[in-house]
Amino acid sequence: MVDSRFTVPGMRCAGCIAKIERGLGELPGVDAARVNFSAKRVAVRHDAQLDDQALVEALERLGFESQPVADNPLATDDKDAKLLLRALAVAGFGMMNIMLLSVSVWSGAGGVTREMFHWLSALIALPVVAYSGRPFFASAAMALRYGRTNMDVPISIGVLLATGMSFYETLTGGEHAYFDGAVMLLFFLLAGRALDATMRNRTRAGIGALLGRMGKSAAVLQEDGSTRRIAADELFPGMVMLVAAGEALAADGEVIDGAGAIDNAMLTGESTPEPVAVGDTVHAGAVNLSAPLRIRITATKGDTALAEIARLMDEAGQSRSRYVRIADRASRLYAPAVHSLALLAFIGWMLAGAGWHHAMIIAISVLIITCPCAMGLAVPAAQVVASGALVKKGVLVKDGSALERLAEVDTVLFDKTGTLTLGEPRAEIDGLDAEARSIALGLAQNSRHPLSKGLVASLQAAGTVPAEVIGVHEESGNGLLGLWNGTEVALERAEAAGAGLATTLRIGQRRDVIQFSDPLRVDANDSVSALSAMGLSSQILSGDRTQSVAPVARALGILGRGGVNPADKLVALEALKRQGHLPLMVGDGLNDGPALAAAHASLAPASASDASQQAADAVFLGDRLGPVALTVRVARETMRIVRQNFVFAIGYNILAVPLALAGMVTPMVAAIAMSLSSLVVVGNSLRLARATR
Repeated sequence: MVDSRFTVPGMRCAGCIAKIERGLGELPGVDAARVNFSAKRVAVRHDAQLDDQALVEALERLGFESQPVADNPLATDDKDAKLLLRALAVAGFGMMNIMLLSVSVWSGAGGVTREMFHWLSALIALPVVAYSGRPFFASAAMALRYGRTNMDVPISIGVLLATGMSFYETLTGGEHAYFDGAVMLLFFLLAGRALDATMRNRTRAGIGALLGRMGKSAAVLQEDGSTRRIAADELFPGMVMLVAAGEALAADGEVIDGAGAIDNAMLTGESTPEPVAVGDTVHAGAVNLSAPLRIRITATKGDTALAEIARLMDEAGQSRSRYVRIADRASRLYAPAVHSLALLAFIGWMLAGAGWHHAMIIAISVLIITCPCAMGLAVPAAQVVASGALVKKGVLVKDGSALERLAEVDTVLFDKTGTLTLGEPRAEIDGLDAEARSIALGLAQNSRHPLSKGLVASLQAAGTVPAEVIGVHEESGNGLLGLWNGTEVALERAEAAGAGLATTLRIGQRRDVIQFSDPLRVDANDSVSALSAMGLSSQILSGDRTQSVAPVARALGILGRGGVNPADKLVALEALKRQGHLPLMVGDGLNDGPALAAAHASLAPASASDASQQAADAVFLGDRLGPVALTVRVARETMRIVRQNFVFAIGYNILAVPLALAGMVTPMVAAIAMSLSSLVVVGNSLRLARATR
């Protein structure tokens, strides 16, 4: 069996998902087909004899254009988002100008003046509808071409009907034209769809860049003993690559010669460099910090551990599509109901002898007054205001729908290093005399090792002046060595540091152990207490060593697990979900990426890796942990406002629809009522601006 992925931009609703998964699943040779609706992609597991072209043709028979995804399975394509944003801009421009012209008509302008304003509105509306309506018209045409329907079909009918009737009224000198309602409807529908497309691409942008964190090339050992640098794509298992100090690994492999330390924080989240020697396994993306290493390649490109994490993030993110499906099902039911109601109104009034013109006016009034603008604004208006309030407090919410999930969480899982702690080792120098401090600074300032940088920061903060240490050099396994006043001095790895981090300062025969700590964020205890007060339980789920996690867990009074790899974090999350919990993941490392994507909701600090920031629903700034509790509280308040907005929007339709069906509402009054309903929803949502106080 092999796996293939295809991008299918024409997917619009839950019916599309079911049709693709069922249709492809029935093909001979296909084991399974799974749609990722948020990414507009489908993954197919099939026999090797079934090529990609055959699957593309099968999708076309189902009514969907598609194309195979490129070598980077997580690369993004923002063409759809750009098209929607351009269409939204044009619709917004047209709506504002037509509304200005409509004010004069509503104010009582008549005769030639009214006709002139109608023609001006038509000159604006017709090209606007033709251009901005393309995303809906093209999708509807594709669906109808293959004998199916989607939510864009009734939307297209409504827009074209309102525009056509308005043009007829303009041609015949009618009293009313409804270009404003048609363009306004397009604008609000495009706003929602453009937001969805933009957020979808943004959340995947960092994931697609993950594979770029690997080394771009490697120096490979030739049979004659020489080396040749080749691109990472040309590497294959069995080759031996020479990795210099400071170079990123381009492939996974096993160390066959040399010893030193690597920065593996991208994969483990551990800030402390990891010692490596002959026989140790190393992974693409890690950085060699010290001596040159010879590594026999075991995995390249898409088979590396880094690529596997990228795939886990992509697949874990599919669980979020259930929210899109629920919302889309509601839209599928609502749109046909509204247009069916308008059709029934037309038929009913025709049977009552009103004539086709009057019946059509009433049908259009029903369409406009039941336009789901207030319903459509119920959620995004609240989300936008809440997100703006959170931005002022240093919390960047990337996806408005995340507030819904954040409001539901009942369990918080924290990574340790860089999340509960600052991820910056701090040296404890109180036990060193002035001379030792000066020598330590003279040595440490010559290294970019994280412990050296932490020691330098602590010594400089204490006002230490560096000693003149000459001949400073770094030896693999021995640390930094040099001469001070003819005496050999060194900063060496401590042999027995217990549960913490330590280094040894050697001055001749004298040895001083310098302990390091990764301090908790200043408000970590208060933040955990605040979450507990809201009914949320907290625990630590970290890739760091158990010895490092235990003291932090004790300090915060919560449970803690260490040595947890990315796949195990996903297992832990799924176990919580099976127990009925809705977990919030808070992490910063690359190893947290899959868990951030799979959790019910997720947060990452601004110091997190690019991939983790992109996988998270929100990013918080600063050295404090308080924004986690604040975000959950604001999310809960947001959902309370959303429920109020829905109650009003539904109540509005319950009152307005009968009036429109009875012929008691003109299209102009319908447009005003629809706009007022939207203003009420927006006004209620603005109360969230005070939610962060």
